[in-house]
Amino acid sequence: MFMAQLTKEQQDAYWQKTSRLMWTIMILWFFFSFVVHFFAVQLNNIVIFGFPLGFYMAAQGSLISYVVLCFWNASAQNRIDEEFGVAED
Repeated sequence: MFMAQLTKEQQDAYWQKTSRLMWTIMILWFFFSFVVHFFAVQLNNIVIFGFPLGFYMAAQGSLISYVVLCFWNASAQNRIDEEFGVAED
């Protein structure tokens, strides 16, 4: 089924769920891109495996979180598509 075959209410519900997911991902991206690095000096007081947390988040943590966000976004959007019957084969 394609989007054109959905009713207006179904299209609105689909967009609402997709939009909510998009904004959630955007907020988390902003957090890992700016907020964590803004507080890097304060985070350095926390040590994990001998490395200060601020250093770890700047060097590896944010990059790992971006990859996780990408996979989570793809998986969640696929579930939304399947729920509304617009998933690709």
